Amino acid sequence: MGVDMTICVAVKVHDCLVFAADSALSLDSGGDTLNVYGHGNKVFNLVKGLPVCAMFCGMGNIGKASISSIAKDLRRELSAEDGGIDREAYTIEEIAQRAKEMLFDRHYGELETPPANPHSLEFFVGGYGAGSDIAEVWKIVILNGDCAGPVLQMGGTDAFVLWAGQPEALNRLILGYSQFMPSALLRAGVEPDKLAELIDSVRAETITPLAESPMPTGDAIALAYFLVDVTKNYVHFLRGADTVGGETDLATVTRHEGFRWISRKHFYPRELNLETDHA
Repeated sequence: MGVDMTICVAVKVHDCLVFAADSALSLDSGGDTLNVYGHGNKVFNLVKGLPVCAMFCGMGNIGKASISSIAKDLRRELSAEDGGIDREAYTIEEIAQRAKEMLFDRHYGELETPPANPHSLEFFVGGYGAGSDIAEVWKIVILNGDCAGPVLQMGGTDAFVLWAGQPEALNRLILGYSQFMPSALLRAGVEPDKLAELIDSVRAETITPLAESPMPTGDAIALAYFLVDVTKNYVHFLRGADTVGGETDLATVTRHEGFRWISRKHFYPRELNLETDHA
């Protein structure tokens, strides 16, 4: 099964929500990286004409179906006249629940042979519900055969940055410490029942908030680009394959302009890409 060792980033401010991801898809076997493909698609518009987007990291496919193809199947069902969403009364939670049903209940649940452990998929759905002026992000997680969510991310927070995939670079940059610090502290003798409190104390001193509610859309876009790029370069200089890389796909959703691609790779030369409104 293809495994996606990606970086995906969400930046939420008052005026917009930005989703961004790299394009690398790695093929692994027995813990070894056999190949890295550079043209994976991980950011999607789930309903044409509506301010709704999605992105993922983790498994690149479920069975023979790529996550990209499954997302397009979901888009077709959400947009259908019969069985689709009510464009005047939908919620982002409702769309996230439909995504969970498509990904886990149907595709994953119909596998004759589940993938070997460990395996995981994180699928994010974000945007503005009908009549809402506040963007939301919901996450679905499939982990070793179990599914959690959809769960609202950072509910009630005006501005935030979320990231998933290979988190080490952004953990260090934004949180101020490695993802391996908790295990290092336990090995150093910190009592397990005091670990969470200690980590919270460290984070209060080391975290660097980068997104502010009044941040203009252009700056939110620049921040998302920067965070993906930092991770690409960090991984490039690590030992091993470049499992984060390729072009950055980035999209925004706003209340007024809806979904907009800011950067997106194409399968064919740009001069032949005459279609401008496809998702």
